Amino acid sequence: MNEAKKPYDLEERSLLFAKRVNGYVRKLPKDTPNFENGKQLVRSGGSIGANYIEANEAMSKKDFRMRIKISKKEAKETVFWLKLTQPTSEQINEKDDLVKEAGELMNILGAILVKS
Repeated sequence: MNEAKKPYDLEERSLLFAKRVNGYVRKLPKDTPNFENGKQLVRSGGSIGANYIEANEAMSKKDFRMRIKISKKEAKETVFWLKLTQPTSEQINEKDDLVKEAGELMNILGAILVKS
């Protein structure tokens, strides 16, 4: 994804990321490892944004920090599941881009934790 096109609204950015993960998983070769790893990948990829949204609705600072930590953990887990998938040769760059974006989300969430 082009740097200039990245949304700065983290809720929107995490939603777009989850949609990209879903599209990537849909195109993976249909074998047992990709099916099982893909299911986990879809869950963790979507959970980043879901937990970030929950953090924004937190009732306390402690709750906010916990949700951000969970969101960051889910981003790290997403990288793990991405690395386990076996994409088609046409999907290699897409996989690399998703790993990079998950890493950037982890860094952003880590910075939020430091500042909160």
